[in-house]
Order: sequence, then structure tokens, then C-alpha cells
Amino acid sequence: MEMSSSQCLRRGAHFGRHLVNFFLVLTQLGFCSVYFVFLAENIKQVMEGTHVNSSAETPLLYSNSSEEGAASPATPSGLDLRLYMVFLLPFIIVLTFIRDLRNMAALSAVANLCMAVSLVLIFTYILNDVSDPRRLPYASTWRKFPFFFGTAIFAFEGIGVVLPLENQMREPKRFPQALNIGMGVIIVLYVTLATLGYLRFRDDIKGSITLNLPHDSWSNQLVKVLYSLGVFVSFAVQFFVPAEILVPAVCERVRKSWRRAADLSLRALLVCLTCVTAVLIPRLDLVISLVGAVSSSALALIFPPLVELVAFPSQPPPPLLLLKDLSIAALGFVGFLTGTYVTLEEIIYPDDQGQARLRDDGNWTTPTTSPP
Repeated sequence: MEMSSSQCLRRGAHFGRHLVNFFLVLTQLGFCSVYFVFLAENIKQVMEGTHVNSSAETPLLYSNSSEEGAASPATPSGLDLRLYMVFLLPFIIVLTFIRDLRNMAALSAVANLCMAVSLVLIFTYILNDVSDPRRLPYASTWRKFPFFFGTAIFAFEGIGVVLPLENQMREPKRFPQALNIGMGVIIVLYVTLATLGYLRFRDDIKGSITLNLPHDSWSNQLVKVLYSLGVFVSFAVQFFVPAEILVPAVCERVRKSWRRAADLSLRALLVCLTCVTAVLIPRLDLVISLVGAVSSSALALIFPPLVELVAFPSQPPPPLLLLKDLSIAALGFVGFLTGTYVTLEEIIYPDDQGQARLRDDGNWTTPTTSPP
């Protein structure tokens, strides 16, 4: 905006900078809230799955039915999902006290290895029983498309790390090539895993495919543990962006002797904020869609085409460029409105399936698909 030929846009450059920073902070903290829910759900399944497996080796306790006199096994009760989030809070706070990403290099390498091994195990499991795609609907209802929009934008949106990656490259001119190759691999991986996961679990599919894996084998439990470890380390990487935006601005306003305490306190406060958000919306699919629709759509679809139009050397820009950028921005704005509305409606007025998942803390095991 400072480089624009319009005097009005040049005067609003300061506001534009703060607006983009606001959505960057909102997006990255939203990612961290998703990680809280993901970690809590997977750790809950591992802990309760281990308890169920160990209890299966002991004689079951039966209670007589008052009506039919039939025996039914007693179901173990587990801790509420929100308690797992609270238990995770101090460990994640300590992790975010690492202020230099270079100190995270070794942990990030271990996290990437854990996720790679987990993906191999997930593909191995779901390929063992893939249903006939002809028995499944080819499209959902129109009300699900805004929900899908937020989820898809969340999955692919990484605008917060694009410029830092390019700036740290040895040959920044080759960044477009690296970006195209990386996104190509990601698209193939996402579409393949999503399609096969839906064919395997059908309507029982959950916000993360790891939550669909039963707890009756060590490999499935290992997947959840490894993926949880990888996401735990990745929390600090996602948290780095909002910390770099907010911490310096706060530390500049306090005395030098208090800056370190202010730095650590603000980091702890932001982590607590993401934990509170996760506790208030403890459904992984809803948090993902809300973050994607509200903030990721602005950063990925609305701001970039507008920036291209504002910074274009010749004004006015060519008609085709204008049409292209305005179409992308309009798509992002419509997706922002509809995706936010549908997700908030589901949060405020959850359907019966969502309420059942939230109430039933003990019976979290995904039912197996019915035979064709």
C-alpha cells in the first residue's frame, strides 16, 4: 500500500499492516487450538485404549438386567476430554518458551520422522478394507460445502511461513519451483489419504483419521503416539509466528529489566488462550472449519489478489488481471461468510451426532463399517 499510486491507500498502509498481522495471529493461534484438541483426543484414546486392553485380560464384571435378566459388561468411564487439555497445558507452555527456532531443528526432525512412520502405518491399515465406492454418495448436501471450504482452506493455508521460507533459502529465486513441487506432493498425499479414509470408514469418518483407528492393536496405538509427538513439537513452530508479532510490541513498552518476564508471561498467556478456545469448542472438525473460514480464507484468498492489484506497476491493471484477482477475492469472501455461518451454527446448535460424541466419553471406539 505504501508503494501504491493512490494517496488514500498510502495513508492507510499502517492500518493494512496491522490488519494482516491481526489475521496472521488469529490464524496461527487457531492452528494451536486445533493442536490442543487433536492432542487431547488422541492421548485420551491411547490412555483409555490401554486401560480397556488391560481390563480385557481380567474377568469381566456383569450386572443383571432388571427386565430380561441378561448379563451386560460394565463399561469403563474415562476422563473428560477437557481435562486432558488442561493436563497438556503446562507441558506446552514450557515448549513455547523456546524462543529460537534453530533450537527446534532436532525436535522438528524427530517430529517429521514420527509423522512419516505414522502415515505409512495409516495407509497400511486403511488399505486392508476399502469399501466399494459405488455404494457411497458422490456429493454431500449443499450445506456441507461451506463446512468443506473452511476445512480445505485450513489444510492448505500456509501463507504465514511462505515469506520466511523464501527469505531463508540459499537461492530465493528457486522458491517458486520448490513451492510447486512441495504443494504437488501435499495435494497428492491429502487427496489420496482423504479418499481412501472415506472409503474405509464412510460416514463414521472423524475430524482426524487417527481418531478412527481402533485400539485393538499395538500399531494403531503407536500411530496415535507418534502423531501426537509430532503435533506436540509442531505446536511451537506454529506458535512462533504470533509470538514474533506480539512479543516485541509488548516488550518495547516495558522496562528492560522486565522484558524477559513479560516475554515469558505473554507466551504463557497466549497458550492459555488457545487452551480456553479448545475447551470451549472441543470438536476437532468444528475448530478446523472455523479457523479456516474466518482467518485462513482472508490470508490465502482475499488479501493476496488485492495486494497484487494494489502493487501492480501500471494503474489501472489489465482487465484480465483485474477479473482474475477480483474473482479469487470474491470467492474467498463468500467462503468466509458461508463457512463462518455454517460452522458457528453447528457450534451453537450442535446436531445429535455431535452431541452424542461429546457426551459419550467412555464409548469412543469407532464402529466397524458394515459389509457391502
